[in-house]
Amino acid sequence: MRPVRLLTAALAGILAFQAIDSQSVSAQPVAPEQVRPTYADLVDLALAAPVVAHVRVIRASRLSPREAADVAPGERRFLVEAEVVNLIRAPGPLPAQVVWLVDLANDARGRPARIARRSEYLLLAAPVPGRPDTLRLIAPDSQLAYDAATVELVRDILREAMSPDAPPRITGIGNAFHVAGSLPGESETQIFLATADGRPISLSILRRPGERPRWSVALSEIVDDSAAPPAPETLLWYRLACGLPPTLPADSLGQASAGDAQAIRDDYRIVLRGLGPCERRRTAN
Repeated sequence: MRPVRLLTAALAGILAFQAIDSQSVSAQPVAPEQVRPTYADLVDLALAAPVVAHVRVIRASRLSPREAADVAPGERRFLVEAEVVNLIRAPGPLPAQVVWLVDLANDARGRPARIARRSEYLLLAAPVPGRPDTLRLIAPDSQLAYDAATVELVRDILREAMSPDAPPRITGIGNAFHVAGSLPGESETQIFLATADGRPISLSILRRPGERPRWSVALSEIVDDSAAPPAPETLLWYRLACGLPPTLPADSLGQASAGDAQAIRDDYRIVLRGLGPCERRRTAN
């Protein structure tokens, strides 16, 4: 099949599916100069994408206004055909070549965007039902310019996420307790977290006279001396830094006295400071 006919057939298939489910397959706008995503941005995208692939563009055809009537002002829609250089994640086999729709914004001077032949991208996408060679972007910014370091980081994220002992998603705060030690200034706080699959996660904050407060996280019901804070830019760090609320809910302190409740709040702030902010630069959903 000639290249033009191949793209025409692919476009017809996409538009036919779009007519059935326009919300799920609609092209997504991508800024011409993307802000470099943070670790949290990449986890957000990687965990939501059934397909993650390194691709190289064969050709990109700009659609006419008639073919892309719903494109926002200042944007152009492209039908992109690319070869799959490396399939990182997929629910099943993927053809050697794939197509997808993408909307690109004009540059700052109003010049139309373009996609260069042989340019490379990291696609975070989903398959289109009934069309094994067709993908749809999962978010407006899920077509990322290829970068080896970013790809390796996404691989690490997916490797962690697929591990049997991957930390679960945090859904809330359970009960919190504070116990004073035998020495003045000595205490321990335990904060239990609610998770999506019911597995236990707890935070422990230990204070000793003359020492800086130490905190740790445990992924079991038993907290031992080897427990420690999570390493930055790991899935456990992401689950905590991006999943914990900024303040403790009142019901988690229901069994604590007024003094203990304040001590728990103070210790919880130590955990949040230790984790640091969950920085996100993406503005797209």
